[in-house]
Amino acid sequence: MSRSRPLAALAEPLVAAASGLAGAPVDGVLERPSDAERGDDATTVALQLAKKLGRPPREVAEELATSMSGSEALAGAPEIAGPGFLNLRVSDDWCADALADLLDAGVDYGGGSAPKAERVQVELVSANPTGPLTVGSARNGAYGDSVARLLEFAGHDVEREYYYNDAGSQMERFRASVEARRRGEEPPEDGYHGEYIAELAKVDGDPVPGMLERIENTLERFRISIDSWERQSSLEVEIPAIVEELETYEADGAVWIRSTAFGDEKDRVLIRSQDRGGLPTYEAADAVYMRKKFARGFDRLIYVLGADHHGYVPWLKALAGACGRDSDAAEVLIYQLVHLMEEGEAKRVSKRRGDVVLLEELMDAVGVDAARWYLVMRGHDQTIDIDVQLAAERSSANPVHYVQYVHARTSAIFREADGAPVMASAYADLGDAERDLVKRLVEFPDVVAEATERRGPHAITVYAVRVADDFHRFYHHHKVLQKHFEAVTPEQQGFRLALCRATQSVIARCLDLVGVESPDRM
Repeated sequence: MSRSRPLAALAEPLVAAASGLAGAPVDGVLERPSDAERGDDATTVALQLAKKLGRPPREVAEELATSMSGSEALAGAPEIAGPGFLNLRVSDDWCADALADLLDAGVDYGGGSAPKAERVQVELVSANPTGPLTVGSARNGAYGDSVARLLEFAGHDVEREYYYNDAGSQMERFRASVEARRRGEEPPEDGYHGEYIAELAKVDGDPVPGMLERIENTLERFRISIDSWERQSSLEVEIPAIVEELETYEADGAVWIRSTAFGDEKDRVLIRSQDRGGLPTYEAADAVYMRKKFARGFDRLIYVLGADHHGYVPWLKALAGACGRDSDAAEVLIYQLVHLMEEGEAKRVSKRRGDVVLLEELMDAVGVDAARWYLVMRGHDQTIDIDVQLAAERSSANPVHYVQYVHARTSAIFREADGAPVMASAYADLGDAERDLVKRLVEFPDVVAEATERRGPHAITVYAVRVADDFHRFYHHHKVLQKHFEAVTPEQQGFRLALCRATQSVIARCLDLVGVESPDRM
């Protein structure tokens, strides 16, 4: 069943008629035809029932059409096409009811889709503090934060956490690189060589706190607020106690966790053998960390990791089982690489060599809004190539600008409206562009619910562009304000203002879900 009440009302007569014929519940699947001449919605349910009932599809379609012809949601009986397709055209009253439903819900329209609210932790970015955040970490942050926003909108209680390694060989090389600069020397060959190392060397003391402060400031500018920070050094002291609680065994002088018992592809070493230093592995820290997360009351743990962490997926799910939870309580979202394209060439990223492409530089070049949009406009399983010149443009060719302009345009309309009444009441003979915009807007609850379930915020950007397309067509074909166009009746003005208000609300929510602002003026 659709999560949108108007769409559910549209499907109800189809479901009732089809279920009556089948003698059992049948889902009424409605699809928007690619050709608007075929109606507003279409269904192949007659073809599916005909096979089950052993009857000609068109005969079944005719019976369904007769049963549905009295529906107030439809403008007349469904049209039968081809071998048994049913094409439906919604009534003007349905459009008005759908618009009123959206306006009544206000900013909450499309929210609360979670069947059961959970406490969810999203661990995101988690880049070691050995340098400023790169565009690779930026994709992690933009994607993870958008997933968190979707989950919050669905009704979950979400916390964002940043985990960083403040000990180990990488941090030793980082500190050694800064110390070398302080002595006027070049950093070690395997150290870090960016300009930021020279900047950190100007300040006495441990460079890690200064680097962390810069990272936090960058994230705040990028509109990611971290709720909690976790350090690896704080976990390491708890490793011996946690290892004792897990199902382990000794082999080749090392301590192993029997993770294959919980679905892992191999058992993992927790404590290395003495001839390899006898130190805990990263997996041991993972075990402590996950135990602490569940102990803090989270129902679901989401890890946002880069493409080189595919092998971690079975490990973290098995670890959830070892902690006494269902493996599905740990989700691992793997995102692919991101390339900045300048004059057709991609810049390579390397913190150590210093030829880095920083998140700060990206925001300086294209702005925060474009950076957030472009980093989630493709599915996380796809590599992203960002055309910096296009992302910096303030024109309709730039999708984020194109969508934001709808919010600015509707805001301008309401400034000009001088408080004119907004009325979700259909007037005679709604125009096609008006009907198309209503139909697009009522798709939002389903779109956002599916994007949440699939952890796919890119679907929000795709949908927002479609809303913008439909709004621009509406605005091109229909005048809104009577004071500027005398031919506009009060009823038309009220309905069109309602359409503008609903569009403004949905666009604002779409932009917020991906961390982009909704400007009132552009």
